[in-house]
Order: sequence, then C-alpha cells, then structure tokens
Amino acid sequence: MLIEENKQLVRRFYAAIDNGDVDAFDELVAEDYLDHSPPPFPGFSTGLEGLKQIFQVFWEATPGTHEIQDQVAEGDKVATRLLCRGTHEGDLPGIPATGNQLEITATVIHRIENGKLAEKWADKDVLRFLQQVGVVPPLGMPNE
Repeated sequence: MLIEENKQLVRRFYAAIDNGDVDAFDELVAEDYLDHSPPPFPGFSTGLEGLKQIFQVFWEATPGTHEIQDQVAEGDKVATRLLCRGTHEGDLPGIPATGNQLEITATVIHRIENGKLAEKWADKDVLRFLQQVGVVPPLGMPNE
C-alpha cells in the first residue's frame, strides 16, 4: 500500500504544479528537499524554499501541464515518465519570452521520506527545450 501512496504523492505534486498551487508544496515536499538536477539558473535557494522560487519562475514564464505517461515505484522511490507542455509566455533568466509552444519529455525519480518528497533526479530533453525557446538553433538534416 505504501508504494501506491508514494505514487499518489508524486501525482499530487504534478497536479499542484499544473494548477499553479505553490502553497501545496508545504504538505508535499520536505523542508530539506534535495534536487540533484536543478535548472541551470544561478541564485536560487536550496530545499523547499528554492523549489518554490524555481516554480514561480517557470510558472510565470512557461505555464503548462505535465502528463504522466508511466509511473513505477519500488521501496521509497517513484519513477515517472512525463510529457511536459506549455507556452513560453514570459522571460526566463537570460531567455526572453518567445511565445513558442513547448513540448519536452522527462523521466524523474523522486525519493519519499515521511510522506513527503525528499529528493529528485531528472533526465529532461534539455536540447529540445533550448531549441524551442530559441537558445539553440534547430539541427539541420544530415547530408545524404
């Protein structure tokens, strides 16, 4: 039963993100939350407060949704495969708003401790994201 509760906790976390509900993080995320794959923007705090700061930046700049496509759990860990969609409506640090539609995939592993998200590791399609926000040009077709 604990495995299903852990999976539900992760689903509630992504629902809170999609609803712009940063206050829900207080009941879902540990105070000393450790993000092993934080965004590459400097100047954010660590732990729960840092997660809230990062959330605000992304929520204002790229509101969207997280579609859970697969979820597997064992012990205190939950692995989730996501399809993330949004619109680049606002500036990100060093990246002016483009208005572009965004769609990337991600695989995220959360570790749960005492009923809260305690750690996160993520593998995101960063190249596709950077292409969609205009930081990296689209790759051309290979020569035949």
